[in-house]
Amino acid sequence: MKISLNEMVFYGYHGVHEEERALGQRFIVTAELFTDNRLDEQVRKLEDTIDYTRVYADIREIVETSQFQLLECCANAIADRLMQGYPLLQQLTLKIQKPSVPIPGILNSVEVELSRSR
Repeated sequence: MKISLNEMVFYGYHGVHEEERALGQRFIVTAELFTDNRLDEQVRKLEDTIDYTRVYADIREIVETSQFQLLECCANAIADRLMQGYPLLQQLTLKIQKPSVPIPGILNSVEVELSRSR
C-alpha cells in the first residue's frame, strides 16, 4: 500500500546562510510511505497500517524544532525517524521544497528527494 502525505507546510530555520537560520522560512514536505502489499487485505484497524497522523507529527517536530544547514540533512533525519519508528514501513520517498531560496535568479523552489527501503 502507498500512503502519501502531500505538500505539508512547515516553518523552519534551515539553510547555509545565517539569516535563513535566524529568520526562518516555509518548507514543503511530501512523504510517500510504502508497506508490504501482501498485507493490504489484512488491514482492519489502525494498528495494521501506518498512522499518518503520527507521521505528520514526527515530520513537523523535526522540521520545526531542529536546525539544519542542508535540506539533505533534514531529509535524512526525517527518513531515519520514520524507518526506526514504523516497523510496517518498507520504503519511503521524501521531497522537501524550499520556496524562498537565496539565489540571484528566478525559480519557484529548490527541492531534494530521498528514497529509503529496508
